[in-house]
Amino acid sequence: MKIFELSDRTDKLENAIEFFWKCWGNESNLNFYDDCIRNSLKKENTIPKFYIGIEYDEIVGSYAILTNDLISRQDLLPWFACLFVTESYRKKGYAEMLLKHGINEAKLKGFENLYLSTDLVNFYEKKCWTEFGKGYGFSGGEIKIYKNLTI
Repeated sequence: MKIFELSDRTDKLENAIEFFWKCWGNESNLNFYDDCIRNSLKKENTIPKFYIGIEYDEIVGSYAILTNDLISRQDLLPWFACLFVTESYRKKGYAEMLLKHGINEAKLKGFENLYLSTDLVNFYEKKCWTEFGKGYGFSGGEIKIYKNLTI
């Protein structure tokens, strides 16, 4: 799998918007993903940025580095978000490749920390992330915040 910042692969823009939306969206928020992703393409902006993993010219994975991941902790940034690997490509190390790429991208962009929010249990802990605290999602529920230890 090769990983690209979407602004470097605009030939995949429409496919990427659909990929992110199908992974994370719902029937009523395609415009949200379309607008977020299109406005991330400006080279002069450090973040937000969306990334795609390509295997055999097909998008099989994704992640994003965002200014906020729809969580109450507006004081923290950047956020690692939208990690997804297509089911048929799972258990091959692709998620870890995307995570490591994201950590490296955050470093290259000059950030000292990288955060994520999740309700997954024991996935990110195995990948050098540690629970940092708690916040609240836009729906009001409490959610765990993780910080990467390797930056």
